[in-house]
Amino acid sequence: MVHACQSGHPGGSLGCTEYFVALYFHILKHNPKFEMSGTGEDLCFLSNGHISPVWYATLARAGYFDPKELATFRKLNSRLQGHPATHEHLPGIRIASGSLGQGLSVAIGAAQAKKLNKDDRFVYVLMGEGEQQEGQVWEAAMYAPHNKLDNLIATIDYNGQQIDGPVDKILSLLNLKAKWEAFGWTVQEFNGNKIEEVVRGLENAQSLTKQGKPVLNLMKTEMGFGVDYMMGSHKWHGVAPNDDELAKALAQLEETIGDY
Repeated sequence: MVHACQSGHPGGSLGCTEYFVALYFHILKHNPKFEMSGTGEDLCFLSNGHISPVWYATLARAGYFDPKELATFRKLNSRLQGHPATHEHLPGIRIASGSLGQGLSVAIGAAQAKKLNKDDRFVYVLMGEGEQQEGQVWEAAMYAPHNKLDNLIATIDYNGQQIDGPVDKILSLLNLKAKWEAFGWTVQEFNGNKIEEVVRGLENAQSLTKQGKPVLNLMKTEMGFGVDYMMGSHKWHGVAPNDDELAKALAQLEETIGDY
């Protein structure tokens, strides 16, 4: 998808593939027929909206829309814009995202609404690691425990990279686990590139809910996971592969479904 339009964010998308597959095919109670309200369903929000390729690919294969539409990614008048948006009415998308720092606040609103409506389902949100440098994240981090939003499960894509370089060089987050715990969250860590561990971690996150505190997953991933020349570098945060690089990438992946 990213190669076809020569624009997009392959690194983080590959790094979070296992998370989205685990979420939509093992964890979420959701309905591909899609109603915006999501009453009686689990809700999923993507705060770091630039990794839209992996979300779109997952939604399509989970039955939200025809996978053939993936060929329109980032094209004019496509419903699959580079950052997800509601204007296009793409099933599965409930907010416009990509302005980093906002997704947790939205998820908190949804979680609080479910509490008020006596809807016992969960709200999930994925954030980026560099996004943790945004002040709004920490305002939201205070709000959720104070209001006992124990139906909220947040996850950080903890890959050590952001657009300008390694996170520790740009602006170190220091001990992220200790920070979130100090803000009143229940925190767990797991490997985000081993799907068995992701499924187990998300199942355990559910078991940690309903105890008066929101849950945060520190999900350790590697940007560009599965493609050797992408892994371990911030370069592939937002760069499209050329023809040769695409061929090398596809040759390294165990399975590729379809050719769109």
